[in-house]
Amino acid sequence: VQLQASGEGEVQPGGYLRLSCAASGFTSPFDRTWMYWVRQAPGKEIEWIASINGGGSKTEYLDSVQGRFTVSRDNDGNTLYLHMNSLKPEDTAVYYCYAFLGSDYWGQGTLVTVSS
Repeated sequence: VQLQASGEGEVQPGGYLRLSCAASGFTSPFDRTWMYWVRQAPGKEIEWIASINGGGSKTEYLDSVQGRFTVSRDNDGNTLYLHMNSLKPEDTAVYYCYAFLGSDYWGQGTLVTVSS
């Protein structure tokens, strides 16, 4: 199983960034697998921020990103996305895509920096 994340960048407050996570080698169909985004801010613990079900019809968000972030997926391309609008300095973190397939699988981490 591989989760290849991309989209690292630095933006100003209020800006937009899109993260991608390309999945491969899944032991069960990608379109039946819940996928997650989590993040770890400097000096803080990892926190869950968004989930999406296999078909893409159900999403859940951390309160602090609700209305600003959107999780989506392209099941034909086995890719997970995180669209981040109205970014704030407190969104600065390393972002990870995650899947549970009997074991924990993590992407390699993508640094998002929000700074003026």
